[in-house]
Amino acid sequence: MANRLTIRVGRSTLAMLQQTDGSDDIIYEPFVVRSGVSMAANLRAAFKSCDLLLQPPPRVRVVLDSDVLMVPVEQFDEQTMEAMYNHAFPGREQVMLFYNVLPDLNAVAVFSMSKDLHLVLDDHFRDVRLVTAIQPVWRYMHQRSFTGVRYKLYAYFHEKRMEVFAFNQNRFKFCNSFDVNRPKDVVFFLLYVWNTLQLQAKYDELHIMGDIPGEQTVLDELKEYLRKVYVVNPVEDFNQHPVTAIKGVPFDLQTLVVRGR
Repeated sequence: MANRLTIRVGRSTLAMLQQTDGSDDIIYEPFVVRSGVSMAANLRAAFKSCDLLLQPPPRVRVVLDSDVLMVPVEQFDEQTMEAMYNHAFPGREQVMLFYNVLPDLNAVAVFSMSKDLHLVLDDHFRDVRLVTAIQPVWRYMHQRSFTGVRYKLYAYFHEKRMEVFAFNQNRFKFCNSFDVNRPKDVVFFLLYVWNTLQLQAKYDELHIMGDIPGEQTVLDELKEYLRKVYVVNPVEDFNQHPVTAIKGVPFDLQTLVVRGR
């Protein structure tokens, strides 16, 4: 049986996950990131101390938490994506741009990786496949959006960021991210988006997931304004898949393991 390795590179976290084809064997190994040191330097250090990286396979899947520019597929052009990305996220230096096509949503996700981090990966692997961290969550929630007849707004929380998105059939209706540190920030931004989309407080649905700051406070305050607020439970959603029993695995990585990209 072959082992498949995934490296998740967050904004301030780093972790490895190994799956064995044809079985439920999963090994998750987080790395203690040193603050003040680049993620490339942390990954170099991880190759010297992490069990899963001591004898890595030639191929790896890298899940990258990076700022993402969404482009309608009919407007995407590789020749102009750098200018568009730099306009949306100014001040980026020494980065390389990549993109994932999302055929189900008629969109292209453009994202960046530091050149140093890319060099470290190239030094250790023959084949590197990149996927944005939020992509498997988008795909899974898009599939769920077809259940029922009411509009649904989604929010995914990770590393003090909130990714808010909604769909209209096979396209994004809304997609943006917010830095959130406090429950009040969460409630403010979600209600702002809710009102911007003119959703109905009595009938439409809000689904939240991930590492929600002050979860109970957020739920209590949201339910003062919205009738249908739900927390996505991966243990139930993924039928008690073994990855959901491993402490610390982010929801996006759980989704990628269970549902694919």
